[in-house]
Amino acid sequence: MDQLRRRLGVPDAVVIGLGSMLGAGVFVVFAPAAATAGGVGLLLALALAGFIAFCNATSSARLAARYPESGGTYVYGRERLNPFAGFLAGWGFVVGKTASCAAMALTIGAYLWPGQARLVAVAAVVAVTAVNLRGIAKTAAATTALVVVVLVVLGLVAVSGLVAGDVQLDRLGAGGGSAQGVLTAAGLLFFAFAGYARIATLGEEVRDPARTIPRAVPLALGVVLAIYLVIAVVAVGVLGADRLASSAAPLVDVVTAAGLPGLAWVVRAGATVAVTGVLLSLLAGVGRTLLAMARRRDVPGTLAAVHPVHQVPHRAELAVAAVVVVVTALGDVRGAIGFSSCTVLVYYAITNASALTLGRDPGRKLPVRALAVAGLVGCLLLAVSLPPASVLAGFGVLGLGALWYAVRHRR
Repeated sequence: MDQLRRRLGVPDAVVIGLGSMLGAGVFVVFAPAAATAGGVGLLLALALAGFIAFCNATSSARLAARYPESGGTYVYGRERLNPFAGFLAGWGFVVGKTASCAAMALTIGAYLWPGQARLVAVAAVVAVTAVNLRGIAKTAAATTALVVVVLVVLGLVAVSGLVAGDVQLDRLGAGGGSAQGVLTAAGLLFFAFAGYARIATLGEEVRDPARTIPRAVPLALGVVLAIYLVIAVVAVGVLGADRLASSAAPLVDVVTAAGLPGLAWVVRAGATVAVTGVLLSLLAGVGRTLLAMARRRDVPGTLAAVHPVHQVPHRAELAVAAVVVVVTALGDVRGAIGFSSCTVLVYYAITNASALTLGRDPGRKLPVRALAVAGLVGCLLLAVSLPPASVLAGFGVLGLGALWYAVRHRR
C-alpha cells in the first residue's frame, strides 16, 4: 500500500490549522451570524462555537494520536464504532467540504473581479491544486506565507478600528438576538473553526503524531478564537450590529468608517489572500480523506494512488478539484456555508462518539469524556439549529450517502 511521507512538525501543523481557519469567519461568516444573533449574540455565538470546537479538537487530537493516518474521523469511526459510521463521516466531510471549497473560490472571485467572479474562482481552484500537487511541504510553505499576510491585515483592521474607528461598546448590547438566533449563528460560525481538522486529516504526514497533533490542534484553535473575538468586538463596536449584518465586506467597512478609505484595497487584498489560504488547506484535507476512503474501497480504488515523486494523493486531489470547478459554476456562497456546517457538524458528532470509546489518558488533567459528551450534544444541537434549507440539504445528502452504502454492501 502506498504511504505518505512524514514531514510536518508542530509549527507546520499549527500553520496549516491557522491557514484553514483564518479567513472564513472574518471575511465571510460574521455578517450572516450578526443578522441572526445581533451584537452581543454574535459574541455569545463565537464563544459557544469556540467551546464546541475545543471539545471536538480534544477528541480529534486523542484519536489522531491513536490513529496517525490520513482520513480523520472516517478512520476513527471505522475503527472505534463501525464501518458505516466511518463511511458517513467521510461522506459528510468530502461532500460538505467540497461545497465549502466552491464557496471559498467564489469569494476569491467576488473580491478580485466581481464581474467575472466565476472565471476567477475556477482559476483559483486550478492554481491551488497545482500547489498541492507539488507536495505537502509546498502546501505548508505556501500556507505560512498566506497566514503572515492575513495576520498583518487583521492587525491593521483592529488597530484602525480601535484608534480611529470610534469603537462604542454600548453597540455590543444593541440588536440582541434570541437564544435560537445565537444557536443558528454559532452553527454558521462553526464553519470558521473547522480548519483544525486539517491537522488530523494530514496525520499520516506529521512527525511524531502522538506528540505533535495534541499540541498543534488546541494551539491553532486558541489563537484563532482570540483573533475572532477581537475582530468581532471591533466590527460591532464600529459598525453596530445592523450595519454589520447588512455588510458585504465588513472589514472594509470598518476601515472606511474609521476615516481610512485608502486602506480598503489592502483589506480586499488581505481577504483574497486569507480565503486562498483556506482553499489551499481545504483541498489538501478533502483529498486525504478521499484517499483513505479509496484505500478501503468506499469510493473507487483508483483514487488511492500516491504520486511516486511528490508523495501526494494526486488522483484524489484532481477528482476533488474537478468537482469543485463544477460546483463553482452553480454555487451560492451563503447557502454553501450552511450546507457545509451541517454535514461537518455531523462529522464531528461521530468524532466525539468515537472518542467516548477510548479509555482514560494517563497524565491528562482535562475531563476528556465530559468534553466528548459536550461536543457530541453540541454538534447535533447546532446542526439542527441551522437555517431550515441547510438542514434539509445537509441531512438529505447524508441520507443519499447512507443509501449508496446500503446498496453497495447488499450487492
